[in-house]
Amino acid sequence: MENPNQFVQWLRSVAPYIHAFRGKTFVVAFPGELVRAGALPELAQDLSLLHALGIKVVIVHGSRPQVEEQLALRNVQPRYHKGLRITDAAAMECAKEAAGELRLDIEAAFSQGLPNTPMAHAAIRIISGNFVTARPIGVIEGVDLEMTGLVRKIAFETIHPILNAGGLVLLSPLGFSPTGEAFNLSMEDVAASAAIALRADKLIFITETPMMVDAGGADIRELSAHQAAAVLKAGFLPADAAFYLQHAVKACDNGVGRAHIVPFATDGSALLELFTHDGIGTMVTYENLESLREATIEDVGGILKLIEPLEADGTLVKRGRELIEREIDYFSVIEHDGVIFGCAALYPFPSEKMAEMACLTVSPDAQSQGDGERILKHIENRARAAGFTKLFVLTTRTAHWFLKRGFVHATVDDLPKDRQRMYNWQRKSQVLIKHL
Repeated sequence: MENPNQFVQWLRSVAPYIHAFRGKTFVVAFPGELVRAGALPELAQDLSLLHALGIKVVIVHGSRPQVEEQLALRNVQPRYHKGLRITDAAAMECAKEAAGELRLDIEAAFSQGLPNTPMAHAAIRIISGNFVTARPIGVIEGVDLEMTGLVRKIAFETIHPILNAGGLVLLSPLGFSPTGEAFNLSMEDVAASAAIALRADKLIFITETPMMVDAGGADIRELSAHQAAAVLKAGFLPADAAFYLQHAVKACDNGVGRAHIVPFATDGSALLELFTHDGIGTMVTYENLESLREATIEDVGGILKLIEPLEADGTLVKRGRELIEREIDYFSVIEHDGVIFGCAALYPFPSEKMAEMACLTVSPDAQSQGDGERILKHIENRARAAGFTKLFVLTTRTAHWFLKRGFVHATVDDLPKDRQRMYNWQRKSQVLIKHL
């Protein structure tokens, strides 16, 4: 190992996610294109790791390119309407054959167990069955889609015991009616319906589509369901990406905590999306996950984790846990999906109508994204709301940053009298003041 310290830091950094995800239910869906690209073995390894971490995993696979191959072998021309396959008898037989072959391939991938591989000692049991009840779509704009269907019900009462017993559940894009008919379904419909029925914590689409971008070409990293609906209405997304996003919104609007759309072009994309702060895909939530708020006593541990490295190198004055707990009402934090990655404190000096901003910190993993400035604005607003007219900071290393944001140099004599008595002449911190 070339850099053991980096490995240790990385492993510690993913610990909050491991704690948060244990016992949760994830529905992971991927298209037939992923299998055709040869990425199934790696995905099986990644999903087996999630399983080993105590996550309950439901897998949904697509089969569109495999059905196309079967149709081509039979010299049958595929037919579509509004992006949906018209499933006649020949197409239905192809869908069944493709689903059966893919099911076997997936089961084989999860049966790996060679020593010195990620699947060693995995011993995963994957269960499939008639868990999906479906109905025909019917006639759309005068076109009969024949045996193309929609999900009517997911047998969640059967799936939950399998997950609780340590098994993985596999769903194919086929459904069955009480009259014994089979219907060809979209992978996206099955996945979203399963996530809703199972009250899943996450729906994850591992897609053949690239990272979604907005009309200006910037990556779309995170959307609330409301924002995603506006993006769909704007109509600038490619059809395939829009179809994924449509089902992600449906899931979130019906109780699924998070929906992720992650390109499979990057090896380990699911792990990168789940265990890194920014991920590599697009996340849809019912509400905006990021919040900038006043701190509570539950935030003490997160604040300490942020500031301890800066205390160690002398950037910040040392504060113990007891002091942070006593002064927690002075702190504000910025968090994302339950993880605190920025903080600052506002200490009042009411007799001079001044306040000190201290302990402004942003995690190294989230720097250069404007979060420091957001925290500063929040602290300024808190100070104004409390009736203060001046905000000051004492800093040894970041004076330039504050000068660019409206602070000016001052002296110790310009500080409130009580703060002058507490000034540490050994640190020789620069004093900067901003009129609010």
